[in-house]
Amino acid sequence: MQYLALIYAAEGAGPQPGTPEFGSYMQGYQNATKTYEDAGIMLGGNALEDTATATSVRVRGGKTETMDGPFAETKERLGGYYLLDCKDLDHAIEMAALIPTADHGTIELRPIMHIEFPE
Repeated sequence: MQYLALIYAAEGAGPQPGTPEFGSYMQGYQNATKTYEDAGIMLGGNALEDTATATSVRVRGGKTETMDGPFAETKERLGGYYLLDCKDLDHAIEMAALIPTADHGTIELRPIMHIEFPE
């Protein structure tokens, strides 16, 4: 089953670039990624640019509206994701626990919905 592991943390939480702790923090991401690749469950993943670069889009009454920034105002921001193919939710939880941000943020696991469209 495919799961999207959404990586959330408050701005400034966790080790920051330029600090001694940041190198080992990023090494944790490299280790998690290698574990996923070696296990053959990694389908994709990336870090995201800062929320200040976000644009939210919605259509109301046939008119496209855009807003600068993320849709929701929250302390925690979406910083990246992994798309993993795990055998079940327990396996996905085990793999999500390897993501370094789990120590100071939140990893949200969302099953991917597979939709069959008629031809």
